[in-house]
Amino acid sequence: MTGLTDEQAAAVRAGVGPNAVRSHRARPVPVLVRQLRSPLLMLLLVAATVSFFVGERTDAVVIGVIVALSVGLGFANEYRAERAVEALHEHLRSRARVLRGGTLVERDVTELVPGDVVELRLGAVVPADVELAEARDLECDESVLTGESLPVRRKAGDTALMGTVVTAGTGTGTVSGTGVRTAFGAIAAGLGERHAETAFQIGLRRFSGLLVWVAAALTAGVFATNLVMGRPLLDAMLFSLAIAVGVTPQLLPAVVTTGLATGSRRLTRRKVLVKRLVAIEDLADVEVLFTDKTGTLTQAGIALRQAVRPDGTLDPGDPHGPFRLGVLCADPPGSGPLDDALHDALHDALNAGPRGAGTLMREWTPEGWRRLDAKPFDHERRMASVLVEGPEGEPLTIVKGAPEAVLARCRAVPQESRALAERLFAEGARLVAVAMRPGVRELVESGLDLAGFLVFSDPPKPGVGEALRRLAALGITVKILTGDHPAVATGLCGKIGMPVAGVLTGEEVEWLDDAALTEALPATTVFARVSPEQKARIVSVQRSGGLDVAYLGDGVNDALALHRADVGISVDTGADVARDAADVVLLEKDLGVLADGIVEGRRIFANTVKYLLMGTASNVGNMFSAAAASAVLPFLPMLPSQVLLNNLLYDAGQLAIPADAVDAEQIARPARFDLGLIRRFMLVFGPLSSMFDLAMFTLLLRVFHTAPPLFRASWFVESLATQTLVIFIVRTRRTPFWRSRPATALVIAVGAVVAAGVALPYAPFASELGLAPVPPAILAAIAVVLVGYLVLVEVAKRRFRTAPSPRLRRRPPHRRVHRRATPFSRGLPPRPAGVRSVRRRAPAGRGRAG
Repeated sequence: MTGLTDEQAAAVRAGVGPNAVRSHRARPVPVLVRQLRSPLLMLLLVAATVSFFVGERTDAVVIGVIVALSVGLGFANEYRAERAVEALHEHLRSRARVLRGGTLVERDVTELVPGDVVELRLGAVVPADVELAEARDLECDESVLTGESLPVRRKAGDTALMGTVVTAGTGTGTVSGTGVRTAFGAIAAGLGERHAETAFQIGLRRFSGLLVWVAAALTAGVFATNLVMGRPLLDAMLFSLAIAVGVTPQLLPAVVTTGLATGSRRLTRRKVLVKRLVAIEDLADVEVLFTDKTGTLTQAGIALRQAVRPDGTLDPGDPHGPFRLGVLCADPPGSGPLDDALHDALHDALNAGPRGAGTLMREWTPEGWRRLDAKPFDHERRMASVLVEGPEGEPLTIVKGAPEAVLARCRAVPQESRALAERLFAEGARLVAVAMRPGVRELVESGLDLAGFLVFSDPPKPGVGEALRRLAALGITVKILTGDHPAVATGLCGKIGMPVAGVLTGEEVEWLDDAALTEALPATTVFARVSPEQKARIVSVQRSGGLDVAYLGDGVNDALALHRADVGISVDTGADVARDAADVVLLEKDLGVLADGIVEGRRIFANTVKYLLMGTASNVGNMFSAAAASAVLPFLPMLPSQVLLNNLLYDAGQLAIPADAVDAEQIARPARFDLGLIRRFMLVFGPLSSMFDLAMFTLLLRVFHTAPPLFRASWFVESLATQTLVIFIVRTRRTPFWRSRPATALVIAVGAVVAAGVALPYAPFASELGLAPVPPAILAAIAVVLVGYLVLVEVAKRRFRTAPSPRLRRRPPHRRVHRRATPFSRGLPPRPAGVRSVRRRAPAGRGRAG
């Protein structure tokens, strides 16, 4: 098979379209529709239309303009966030190995067309429906389509279905269907883009629900009161709706998306890509980080250090020595499962000679040897094997893999060989055992003779110790999950200065039930020789204890654990299935880069909470004041259009909050959304704001004897100034400006809003807005009230922060639905419900390992 040429593929693609269910393109119309979904905005538009036709045309135009500006601000920010997501997905393209013109190349999965010949390897996500021409021990996980937990064996003539994952073996076949013309595409097209809510999204929804109840109560009360007082029905309705809009944080989605989009751009510059913007907030919650070892704590520059025979002597290059046998068993460069680094190290040594070997291996080449059969590496057997035929026609089975697995299949292993393996492990070396069985013309992985060991080195990554200390300072506990020997992992920990509280092996984990494993987790730092299922189980049990868990991994064996973690983290060079399962993708596999991402998530979280606290501190209080004043004053304290304009100016000034600086203590520990804190803040600072509003009302009526237009203009200025300037108090636990300086952008934005509010009563169109120029004496009184309010808020803030609060409850176990992998980073939605969720259970009667 030679496959199609690029030109032929392009011609077919022009007719059938790209191999994608949907694209992640930012489209303005859906974003605009989402902005118009607010029932309050729709009611205001209806009310403005009625006002226009009954003669109140000025109010109608003013309300219409204000609503349009509010929608425009929200649209601009959400569309900008959509563009940021589109840019991120451009970075996250999955690749497939395809024959083009007889040459095996890598192409973006969206470029595949029917007729392409593709190669399937361990860990690959099947990129389209593929009719298999060849299949060697090929097994596919089809749970994405069927929900069945066990892999399905596929043979030549079968069809490997798009979206399934190769869990064993290899295969080659022809693409028979792409995009929506596949079984996966048909399911995915009907799923939409629904994702399980994160804890932060749940918190925002509950907060919005709280304010909706407050707004509903105020609206109903104000409307009934105004009707009782004999005010016109239209005026009463407009004022009630304006109060509801004033209480509701209309630009909360815009502030959140602006913060997330800004954060995503910063993270991209720091080599962190976030597949969903809300995952940035999840990073802020992380308390425990499970990570693999190779490439994260080590350089991943694996090199063959030496090849030794079973008695410990160096391999001089014997025909049946471990080095030559290891090369014969290795896949060709770049073609092994996930381009196996150990295989590449063997081929590098073949060209340069392994250090410490008795002879240079470059004098020998594997030419003349023919591969008859092969069984690729998998994570259950932990070994790979080949059946080869030598130059003289003699058959030879070669097996290489984890020493424990290989030695168990050997006929006789000298005790000195076992001692040698333990000694090399204790030195921190990565060890591969090599065994053989000559004379049998079929691949048999038993009755083997030990040929020796291949000793690889993978030194610690520079700066990893500092990165671990930085994570510890952020309140994050780091634990290692590895398939390596425990001595290798603990030896590495000693080199990088990582304290080891305890070690559990996969065999010991298997004997522990969930309760015993939960008890063992706090005292365990290293989990060694663990299988993919055990990794996933450890992550699940850790989460069930109420902690937020991140998992960092890039291999096929990490996919299950990535699914189970609160935040799945992979790298752009990782296996397709790992990148698809992850929420966050690192462009550089470095714990320091991950720490940057966590800090950025906490910064965004802190700035979002600032907006919420400010809204509850003064905005809610001002609306309570307006509602109370409307019940006792002979006129409305503000006209509906003035309430809406006040709210629009206030919200516009807060769009700079995402760029604000954050105090060090606000990012020192994992962040959690605490609705109870916000509710208490509202109950304390809302009445405090209303108290100063009532004082202002008294001054305006009893001292200055203001008429309605001047009363409204004066309170408009005072209300806008108090609820806007209070951000400088609530944004920090420290002394404002002195020990915590806000961002310049925030100072400018807030200053501009206050200046606009003061200037509006003097504008030529002020009378159209129902405002009158404010005399200097009243401005001075407003300044005094404002200073008194800010000082009292600062005093109350200090008492509020130091007062004991109810203990923060941990989130319930498994707070959100397990995520499922998106088979391709571009164009495909999450896996359907019902896919497997493996939970390993200890066999009956087993308890804590003895």
